[in-house]
Order: sequence, then C-alpha cells, then structure tokens
Amino acid sequence: MNANSPEATPGPERTAPDAAPAPGRIILLTTSHRVAPGLLSWPAWQALHAADRVLCADGAHPQLPYLREAGIPVDEASPTAQELVDACSGGRTVVVVATGEGEPVLTDGLARLAGTGRIAMPELELLPASYDLPGARLLDLVQVMDRIRVECPWSSQQTHEGLAKYGIEEAYELVEAIEEGDRDELREELGDVLLQVVFHARIAEEGRPEDGEEAFSIDDVAGGIVAKLIHRHPHVFGDATATTPEEVKEHWLRTKAVEKRRTSVTEGIPLGQPGLALAAKLASRARTANLHIPLPPVEGIGYELLALAVRAESEGVDPEAALRAAARAYRDAIRQAEIEG
Repeated sequence: MNANSPEATPGPERTAPDAAPAPGRIILLTTSHRVAPGLLSWPAWQALHAADRVLCADGAHPQLPYLREAGIPVDEASPTAQELVDACSGGRTVVVVATGEGEPVLTDGLARLAGTGRIAMPELELLPASYDLPGARLLDLVQVMDRIRVECPWSSQQTHEGLAKYGIEEAYELVEAIEEGDRDELREELGDVLLQVVFHARIAEEGRPEDGEEAFSIDDVAGGIVAKLIHRHPHVFGDATATTPEEVKEHWLRTKAVEKRRTSVTEGIPLGQPGLALAAKLASRARTANLHIPLPPVEGIGYELLALAVRAESEGVDPEAALRAAARAYRDAIRQAEIEG
C-alpha cells in the first residue's frame, strides 16, 4: 500500500455516537395499613437504603418516622410524572412511598408519558413492602365497628339484649343460604353473622361495672376460642390419635364435660332452640354416651314428633333441615295451586 494513498492518510479520529443517558428506575413501594409500621420486607429495606432519593407525598404517612429512624432521608414531595422521570435521569433510582390510594394520579401520568413514545422511560417496579396475612381484613371490621359504635346514634345505644333477636335472624338466614346453595348469599350471610360477633364484643369492651360485668374485647373472644380449639384437638396439636369423625366427637364431648364439670350429658343443651333440633340434640348426646333410653310410652303428637326426631338423628338426618325441605316443597305446591287456580 502506498503511504501517500488516501487510505494511509490519517484522518480525523472517529468517535462513537453519544450514549443515551440511562433512564433510571422508579420503585413504587406499597405497604399495608393492617401491618404495624416499620415491619417491612428485606427487599424493601434494601431498595430504600440503595435509593438515590426517597419521596412520599403524605407527610403523616405512618412509615416515615421508622424510615427516618433507620437513617433514610425522605423528601415530602408530590412530583408530577415528568418531574419524577427527570429525577431518574442519569440512571438514578427513586423510591416513592405510596400513600393509601396507591398514587393513581402519578402512575396514570407515567403511563401517558410512556404512551407518547418520545421519552426514554425509567424502569417501573411495584414493590410490596408488607403483606396482609390471612384474616387481616378482620382488622378493618374491628376498626369500622369501633367508629360506628361511637358515631352512629342507633349503634351507640344497642345492648346485648337488644341485639339478641338479630343474632337468631342472621343465623337462620345463613342456614337458608346454605340449604339454597347460593354462594353469593352465603358469603353475605356469613358477614352478617360475623358482624353480630364483632358488635357484641365491642359492646362488651365497655362493660357494665354497676352490674358487676367485667369488660372483654374481640381479642379475648378470639383468644378463648383458639385455646379451646387447640385443647379439644389433641389429635392435631398433641399426641392423641383419632382416625374417624366419631372418635373426634367422642373426645370433644369428654373434654367438654371435664371442662364444664357437667354431671349430665344434657347439660349445656339450649332448651330454647326449635323443638325438632332439641329432640335430635338430646338423642345425639344419649347415643354418644351409649345410653339406650326408651321413648316414653305416651301417645300424642308431641311424642310422635319426638320419635321421628330420634329416628332421624339415628339415621344421620337433621330433622329440622328435613322438615324445612319438606316445607319448601309444600310452599312450592301452594304457589303452583294458586297459579293454576
């Protein structure tokens, strides 16, 4: 090659085109108000410590004192989508501590910017910093009930005695939803029954010292049933064994008799329940205790119904449910006769 050829003549140094600035990263950090503030996941703490900037629009956000205690500076700011994108320029990472609404205005704005196609958008990551455990929504119910009890003119005046009839009504409506096989109705009626439990527990928190009533809370109610379930299920939480439902039921009744110091299997059976259910419950207790009690040799409709209830229980049939099913069929027949008549 000739040294004087154009190919050998040194020319201006070629440089690579300017690299586009790194678009950076936005992390939207969400937390659950049902989890104690400061109890964040390890990935959340890592992101917070590594961030170039941490923003929060709510100066009263319950997480802020804990973040600052951990040495994380937080700017109380509510940037626009464009301002947030600009804050990420140069490859910076910005963490946004979301408020209770989840920052919909900000995320909608980012979506509109991305839709233009004219802006190099930062990476956007949704990072849940705390999670609801199963049953966490029950805390919402407790809080709502607290407020209703204080601020609602009707609810604030209710007593255990005044609410008793509603407990019975809701229980029957729950049974009807089960028998009808209506899943949507079942969910609603379970909520109504749960409301009765929380309502009564909230009233009990106040107590009535003048009547010698000691106050207790929904936590006491839940703690009591948890302890009872564990104690009466040693085949689950202990060393006992049970291989059939009958063995479980026998152990339950034995444990219950010891706890209650009952001298008769009939103790604890509410006599105010419907007659057929009462008769079937008595028959069930007697059968479980291996007591063979002949029916009173007295004639009359009451004793005939008693005999039918005992027979139904021995055959594994709920006489109340069976009678309700027959009554519904009878109702349908009446309606059909009305249509045809």
